[in-house]
Amino acid sequence: MRSTPIFFFSLLFLFNGFLATAQNSFFNAAEGQYWLSTDLHIHTVFSDGAVWPSIRVEEARREGLDLIAMTEHLEYQPHEEDIPHPDRNRSYILASDMIQEGEKLQVINGSEITREMPPGHINAVFIKDANALLHKDSLTGIQQANKQGAFVFWNHPNWDAHRKDGIARLEPFHKFLIQNKLLHGIEVVNETTFSEEALALALEHKLTILGTSDIHGLTDWAHNLSKGGHRPMTFVSVRDKSAEAVKEALFNRQTVVWFNDLIIGQEALIAKLIQENIDFDTPSYAEDLNLMKVKVTNKSSLSFQMEYTGEYSFHQRSSVFTLPAKASIELIIKTKTKEKSIELPFRILNAVIGPKRFLDNTFLVK
Repeated sequence: MRSTPIFFFSLLFLFNGFLATAQNSFFNAAEGQYWLSTDLHIHTVFSDGAVWPSIRVEEARREGLDLIAMTEHLEYQPHEEDIPHPDRNRSYILASDMIQEGEKLQVINGSEITREMPPGHINAVFIKDANALLHKDSLTGIQQANKQGAFVFWNHPNWDAHRKDGIARLEPFHKFLIQNKLLHGIEVVNETTFSEEALALALEHKLTILGTSDIHGLTDWAHNLSKGGHRPMTFVSVRDKSAEAVKEALFNRQTVVWFNDLIIGQEALIAKLIQENIDFDTPSYAEDLNLMKVKVTNKSSLSFQMEYTGEYSFHQRSSVFTLPAKASIELIIKTKTKEKSIELPFRILNAVIGPKRFLDNTFLVK
Protein backbone atom coordinates (compact mmCIF):
# COMPACT_ATOMS: atom_id res chain seq x y z
CA MET A 1 0.00 0.00 0.00
CA ARG A 2 2.88 2.40 0.72
CA SER A 3 4.84 1.69 -2.47
CA THR A 4 2.65 3.81 -4.78
CA PRO A 5 3.23 7.23 -3.17
CA ILE A 6 6.92 6.46 -2.71
CA PHE A 7 7.19 5.45 -6.35
CA PHE A 8 5.35 8.59 -7.46
CA PHE A 9 7.59 10.76 -5.26
CA SER A 10 10.66 9.14 -6.79
CA LEU A 11 9.43 9.74 -10.33
CA LEU A 12 8.61 13.37 -9.54
CA PHE A 13 12.00 13.86 -7.91
CA LEU A 14 13.69 12.26 -10.92
CA PHE A 15 11.82 14.52 -13.39
CA ASN A 16 12.73 17.62 -11.42
CA GLY A 17 16.31 16.38 -11.30
CA PHE A 18 16.63 16.18 -15.06
CA LEU A 19 15.22 19.70 -15.38
CA ALA A 20 17.71 21.06 -12.86
CA THR A 21 20.60 19.25 -14.51
CA ALA A 22 19.75 20.72 -17.88
CA GLN A 23 19.54 24.23 -16.47
CA ASN A 24 22.31 24.26 -13.88
CA SER A 25 25.87 25.47 -14.49
CA PHE A 26 27.56 26.62 -11.30
CA PHE A 27 30.86 28.11 -12.52
CA ASN A 28 32.03 29.08 -15.98
CA ALA A 29 35.40 27.74 -17.17
CA ALA A 30 37.82 28.63 -19.92
CA GLU A 31 37.29 26.99 -23.30
CA GLY A 32 38.20 23.32 -23.21
CA GLN A 33 38.07 23.21 -19.40
CA TYR A 34 35.41 22.50 -16.77
CA TRP A 35 34.69 23.12 -13.11
CA LEU A 36 32.97 19.84 -12.18
CA SER A 37 30.81 19.75 -9.05
CA THR A 38 31.32 16.85 -6.65
CA ASP A 39 30.20 15.61 -3.26
CA LEU A 40 32.61 12.96 -2.00
CA HIS A 41 31.04 12.19 1.39
CA ILE A 42 27.42 11.00 1.63
CA HIS A 43 25.49 8.31 3.51
CA THR A 44 22.40 6.12 3.09
CA VAL A 45 20.61 3.48 5.16
CA PHE A 46 23.48 1.14 4.31
CA SER A 47 25.34 2.82 7.18
CA ASP A 48 23.82 5.59 9.32
CA GLY A 49 21.91 7.61 6.71
CA ALA A 50 18.13 8.00 6.53
CA VAL A 51 17.45 7.35 2.82
CA TRP A 52 17.83 4.66 0.18
CA PRO A 53 20.70 5.10 -2.33
CA SER A 54 18.23 6.00 -5.10
CA ILE A 55 17.32 9.20 -3.24
CA ARG A 56 20.98 10.24 -3.15
CA VAL A 57 21.13 9.86 -6.93
CA GLU A 58 17.86 11.74 -7.45
CA GLU A 59 19.01 14.56 -5.15
CA ALA A 60 22.28 14.92 -7.04
CA ARG A 61 20.41 15.05 -10.36
CA ARG A 62 18.01 17.64 -9.03
CA GLU A 63 20.86 19.79 -7.70
CA GLY A 64 22.88 19.50 -10.92
CA LEU A 65 25.96 17.74 -9.54
CA ASP A 66 28.46 16.06 -11.83
CA LEU A 67 29.79 13.35 -9.52
CA ILE A 68 29.00 11.81 -6.13
CA ALA A 69 30.78 9.16 -4.08
CA MET A 70 28.86 6.60 -2.02
CA THR A 71 30.86 6.54 1.23
CA GLU A 72 29.17 4.34 3.80
CA HIS A 73 30.78 3.71 7.18
CA LEU A 74 32.60 0.40 7.08
CA GLU A 75 32.57 -0.36 10.80
CA TYR A 76 29.51 1.58 11.96
CA GLN A 77 26.34 -0.21 10.87
CA PRO A 78 23.40 0.89 13.05
CA HIS A 79 20.77 -0.54 10.63
CA GLU A 80 22.34 -3.97 10.21
CA GLU A 81 19.47 -5.81 11.96
CA ASP A 82 17.00 -4.37 9.44
CA ILE A 83 19.28 -4.16 6.39
CA PRO A 84 21.96 -6.86 6.70
CA HIS A 85 24.44 -6.61 3.85
CA PRO A 86 27.73 -8.50 4.02
CA ASP A 87 28.80 -6.77 0.79
CA ARG A 88 29.98 -3.26 1.72
CA ASN A 89 29.77 -2.25 -1.95
CA ARG A 90 25.98 -2.66 -1.98
CA SER A 91 25.12 1.05 -1.67
CA TYR A 92 27.37 1.88 -4.62
CA ILE A 93 25.95 -0.96 -6.72
CA LEU A 94 22.36 0.23 -6.21
CA ALA A 95 23.25 3.86 -6.92
CA SER A 96 25.41 3.19 -9.97
CA ASP A 97 22.72 0.94 -11.49
CA MET A 98 20.47 4.01 -11.70
CA ILE A 99 22.86 5.96 -13.93
CA GLN A 100 21.75 5.99 -17.56
CA GLU A 101 24.05 5.98 -20.57
CA GLY A 102 25.09 9.51 -21.49
CA GLU A 103 23.82 10.98 -18.23
CA LYS A 104 25.69 13.94 -16.75
CA LEU A 105 25.85 12.53 -13.21
CA GLN A 106 28.52 9.96 -12.34
CA VAL A 107 28.63 7.75 -9.24
CA ILE A 108 31.87 6.36 -7.83
CA ASN A 109 32.58 3.83 -5.10
CA GLY A 110 33.93 4.88 -1.72
CA SER A 111 33.99 4.01 1.97
CA GLU A 112 34.45 5.73 5.31
CA ILE A 113 36.98 3.99 7.54
CA THR A 114 35.47 4.81 10.92
CA ARG A 115 37.85 4.98 13.90
CA GLU A 116 38.38 6.91 17.08
CA MET A 117 41.02 9.63 17.05
CA PRO A 118 43.64 9.03 15.83
CA PRO A 119 43.15 8.77 12.92
CA GLY A 120 39.44 9.58 13.20
CA HIS A 121 37.27 9.09 10.13
CA ILE A 122 39.02 8.58 6.79
CA ASN A 123 37.31 8.51 3.39
CA ALA A 124 38.63 6.50 0.45
CA VAL A 125 37.05 7.18 -2.96
CA PHE A 126 37.60 5.59 -6.37
CA ILE A 127 37.97 2.25 -4.62
CA LYS A 128 37.46 -1.11 -6.35
CA ASP A 129 36.23 -3.20 -3.40
CA ALA A 130 35.05 -1.82 -0.06
CA ASN A 131 35.18 -5.23 1.61
CA ALA A 132 38.98 -5.30 1.33
CA LEU A 133 39.18 -2.16 3.52
CA LEU A 134 37.48 -3.75 6.55
CA HIS A 135 40.21 -4.62 9.09
CA LYS A 136 40.63 -4.70 12.86
CA ASP A 137 43.41 -2.09 12.93
CA SER A 138 43.30 1.49 11.64
CA LEU A 139 46.24 1.39 9.25
CA THR A 140 45.64 -1.71 7.13
CA GLY A 141 42.37 -0.46 5.63
CA ILE A 142 44.05 2.80 4.59
CA GLN A 143 46.93 0.86 3.05
CA GLN A 144 44.49 -1.40 1.19
CA ALA A 145 42.65 1.64 -0.18
CA ASN A 146 45.94 3.01 -1.50
CA LYS A 147 46.74 -0.34 -3.11
CA GLN A 148 43.45 0.03 -5.00
CA GLY A 149 44.58 3.45 -6.27
CA ALA A 150 42.08 5.30 -4.07
CA PHE A 151 42.12 8.99 -3.23
CA VAL A 152 42.18 9.13 0.58
CA PHE A 153 41.22 12.09 2.77
CA TRP A 154 40.59 12.98 6.40
CA ASN A 155 36.98 13.72 7.29
CA HIS A 156 35.85 16.56 9.59
CA PRO A 157 39.20 17.02 11.41
CA ASN A 158 37.53 19.74 13.50
CA TRP A 159 34.61 17.54 14.64
CA ASP A 160 33.83 18.43 18.25
CA ALA A 161 33.23 14.78 19.11
CA HIS A 162 36.96 14.30 18.47
CA ARG A 163 38.21 17.83 19.16
CA LYS A 164 36.54 19.46 22.16
CA ASP A 165 37.87 22.88 21.07
CA GLY A 166 36.83 22.37 17.43
CA ILE A 167 40.41 22.94 16.25
CA ALA A 168 41.89 20.65 13.59
CA ARG A 169 45.43 19.45 14.35
CA LEU A 170 47.66 16.62 13.20
CA GLU A 171 48.47 13.65 15.39
CA PRO A 172 51.66 11.63 14.78
CA PHE A 173 49.52 9.05 12.97
CA HIS A 174 48.35 11.69 10.46
CA LYS A 175 51.92 12.89 9.95
CA PHE A 176 52.93 9.29 9.25
CA LEU A 177 50.14 8.96 6.67
CA ILE A 178 51.14 12.20 4.94
CA GLN A 179 54.85 11.38 4.92
CA ASN A 180 54.12 7.98 3.39
CA LYS A 181 51.70 9.43 0.79
CA LEU A 182 48.80 7.45 2.23
CA LEU A 183 46.67 10.56 2.93
CA HIS A 184 46.00 12.96 0.07
CA GLY A 185 43.33 15.42 1.19
CA ILE A 186 41.49 17.00 4.10
CA GLU A 187 37.98 18.38 4.57
CA VAL A 188 38.10 22.08 5.35
CA VAL A 189 34.30 22.13 5.10
CA ASN A 190 32.04 19.39 6.42
CA GLU A 191 28.25 19.76 6.51
CA THR A 192 27.76 23.12 8.29
CA THR A 193 31.29 23.81 9.55
CA PHE A 194 34.34 25.55 8.04
CA SER A 195 37.74 24.99 9.66
CA GLU A 196 40.41 27.66 9.11
CA GLU A 197 42.85 25.39 10.92
CA ALA A 198 42.16 22.54 8.48
CA LEU A 199 42.70 24.98 5.59
CA ALA A 200 46.05 25.97 7.10
CA LEU A 201 47.01 22.27 7.38
CA ALA A 202 46.04 21.67 3.76
CA LEU A 203 48.16 24.56 2.53
CA GLU A 204 51.14 23.68 4.72
CA HIS A 205 51.20 19.97 3.95
CA LYS A 206 50.06 20.18 0.31
CA LEU A 207 46.83 18.28 0.94
CA THR A 208 43.87 18.61 -1.42
CA ILE A 209 41.26 21.06 -0.13
CA LEU A 210 37.81 19.46 0.12
CA GLY A 211 34.28 20.41 1.13
CA THR A 212 31.51 17.82 1.51
CA SER A 213 27.92 17.57 2.70
CA ASP A 214 28.39 14.39 4.80
CA ILE A 215 24.64 14.20 4.29
CA HIS A 216 22.58 11.75 6.34
CA GLY A 217 19.04 13.10 5.93
CA LEU A 218 17.62 14.99 2.95
CA THR A 219 19.80 17.68 1.34
CA ASP A 220 16.75 19.92 0.90
CA TRP A 221 16.05 19.88 4.62
CA ALA A 222 19.70 20.32 5.60
CA HIS A 223 20.56 23.11 3.15
CA ASN A 224 17.25 24.85 2.31
CA LEU A 225 17.51 24.12 -1.40
CA SER A 226 13.97 25.33 -2.00
CA LYS A 227 15.03 28.76 -0.69
CA GLY A 228 18.16 29.00 -2.83
CA GLY A 229 20.61 27.17 -0.58
CA HIS A 230 23.07 24.51 -1.69
CA ARG A 231 25.07 21.67 -0.19
CA PRO A 232 28.85 22.13 0.29
CA MET A 233 30.63 21.02 -2.87
CA THR A 234 34.15 20.45 -4.12
CA PHE A 235 34.76 21.76 -7.62
CA VAL A 236 37.57 20.16 -9.59
CA SER A 237 39.29 21.84 -12.52
CA VAL A 238 39.50 19.33 -15.38
CA ARG A 239 39.98 19.17 -19.16
CA ASP A 240 37.39 16.43 -19.67
CA LYS A 241 34.39 15.21 -17.69
CA SER A 242 35.47 11.63 -17.05
CA ALA A 243 35.74 10.15 -13.58
CA GLU A 244 39.43 9.48 -14.27
CA ALA A 245 39.96 13.20 -14.97
CA VAL A 246 38.31 14.03 -11.64
CA LYS A 247 40.52 11.52 -9.83
CA GLU A 248 43.67 12.94 -11.44
CA ALA A 249 42.62 16.50 -10.54
CA LEU A 250 42.04 15.49 -6.93
CA PHE A 251 45.53 14.03 -6.66
CA ASN A 252 46.89 17.21 -8.28
CA ARG A 253 45.08 19.45 -5.75
CA GLN A 254 43.01 21.18 -8.45
CA THR A 255 40.03 21.96 -6.22
CA VAL A 256 37.92 24.84 -4.95
CA VAL A 257 35.25 24.49 -2.25
CA TRP A 258 31.85 26.23 -2.38
CA PHE A 259 30.36 26.63 1.11
CA ASN A 260 27.34 28.88 1.73
CA ASP A 261 28.45 32.24 0.24
CA LEU A 262 32.19 31.42 0.29
CA ILE A 263 34.63 29.93 -2.18
CA ILE A 264 37.73 28.47 -0.55
CA GLY A 265 40.97 27.22 -2.08
CA GLN A 266 44.52 27.85 -3.19
CA GLU A 267 45.14 31.42 -4.33
CA ALA A 268 46.02 30.52 -7.92
CA LEU A 269 42.90 28.40 -8.41
CA ILE A 270 40.58 30.94 -6.79
CA ALA A 271 42.09 33.64 -9.05
CA LYS A 272 41.52 31.39 -12.08
CA LEU A 273 37.87 30.86 -11.18
CA ILE A 274 37.35 34.61 -10.63
CA GLN A 275 38.91 35.52 -13.97
CA GLU A 276 36.70 32.97 -15.72
CA ASN A 277 33.49 34.20 -14.08
CA ILE A 278 33.76 38.00 -13.73
CA ASP A 279 33.82 39.88 -17.02
CA PHE A 280 34.29 43.63 -17.61
CA ASP A 281 32.93 44.93 -20.92
CA THR A 282 34.55 47.65 -23.05
CA PRO A 283 34.10 50.97 -21.20
CA SER A 284 32.51 54.12 -22.62
CA TYR A 285 32.18 57.84 -21.84
CA ALA A 286 29.40 60.31 -22.52
CA GLU A 287 30.79 63.00 -24.82
CA ASP A 288 30.62 65.79 -22.24
CA LEU A 289 31.49 63.79 -19.06
CA ASN A 290 34.63 62.25 -17.57
CA LEU A 291 32.67 59.38 -16.06
CA MET A 292 33.60 55.94 -17.34
CA LYS A 293 30.72 53.48 -17.66
CA VAL A 294 31.43 49.76 -17.74
CA LYS A 295 29.17 46.71 -17.46
CA VAL A 296 30.36 43.95 -15.12
CA THR A 297 28.94 40.45 -15.53
CA ASN A 298 29.03 37.57 -13.06
CA LYS A 299 28.68 34.28 -14.94
CA SER A 300 28.66 32.10 -11.81
CA SER A 301 25.97 30.91 -9.39
CA LEU A 302 27.71 32.68 -6.49
CA SER A 303 27.26 36.35 -5.64
CA PHE A 304 30.64 37.98 -5.10
CA GLN A 305 31.31 40.52 -2.33
CA MET A 306 33.54 43.12 -3.97
CA GLU A 307 35.71 45.72 -2.21
CA TYR A 308 37.40 48.22 -4.52
CA THR A 309 40.88 49.10 -3.23
CA GLY A 310 42.13 51.50 -5.94
CA GLU A 311 42.51 55.26 -6.36
CA TYR A 312 39.20 56.07 -8.07
CA SER A 313 35.73 56.38 -6.58
CA PHE A 314 32.36 55.35 -7.97
CA HIS A 315 29.55 57.69 -8.96
CA GLN A 316 26.55 55.63 -7.81
CA ARG A 317 27.80 53.15 -5.23
CA SER A 318 30.33 52.74 -2.42
CA SER A 319 33.63 50.90 -2.70
CA VAL A 320 31.99 47.76 -1.25
CA PHE A 321 29.14 46.17 -3.18
CA THR A 322 27.61 42.85 -4.22
CA LEU A 323 27.99 41.48 -7.73
CA PRO A 324 24.89 39.24 -7.98
CA ALA A 325 24.97 35.69 -9.31
CA LYS A 326 24.17 35.24 -13.01
CA ALA A 327 23.67 38.99 -13.44
CA SER A 328 25.28 42.23 -14.61
CA ILE A 329 25.67 45.63 -12.99
CA GLU A 330 27.00 48.97 -14.23
CA LEU A 331 29.92 50.78 -12.64
CA ILE A 332 30.35 54.50 -13.19
CA ILE A 333 33.93 55.43 -12.37
CA LYS A 334 35.22 58.94 -11.73
CA THR A 335 38.41 58.77 -13.80
CA LYS A 336 38.82 62.60 -13.88
CA THR A 337 40.12 62.38 -17.46
CA LYS A 338 39.05 60.13 -20.32
CA GLU A 339 41.13 56.96 -20.25
CA LYS A 340 41.39 54.22 -22.88
CA SER A 341 42.10 51.62 -20.20
CA ILE A 342 42.39 51.42 -16.44
CA GLU A 343 43.22 48.81 -13.82
CA LEU A 344 40.63 48.14 -11.12
CA PRO A 345 41.98 46.31 -8.05
CA PHE A 346 39.46 44.50 -5.86
CA ARG A 347 39.54 42.41 -2.71
CA ILE A 348 36.89 39.70 -3.05
CA LEU A 349 35.64 39.32 0.49
CA ASN A 350 34.05 35.90 0.08
CA ALA A 351 36.99 34.33 -1.79
CA VAL A 352 39.08 32.68 0.95
CA ILE A 353 42.70 31.77 0.16
CA GLY A 354 43.93 31.12 3.70
CA PRO A 355 42.97 31.72 7.33
CA LYS A 356 41.58 35.28 7.39
CA ARG A 357 43.01 35.89 3.90
CA PHE A 358 40.93 36.94 0.90
CA LEU A 359 41.77 37.17 -2.78
CA ASP A 360 43.14 40.44 -4.20
CA ASN A 361 42.56 40.57 -7.95
CA THR A 362 43.14 43.35 -10.48
CA PHE A 363 40.93 43.59 -13.57
CA LEU A 364 42.12 45.36 -16.70
CA VAL A 365 39.30 47.41 -18.24
CA LYS A 366 39.90 48.44 -21.86
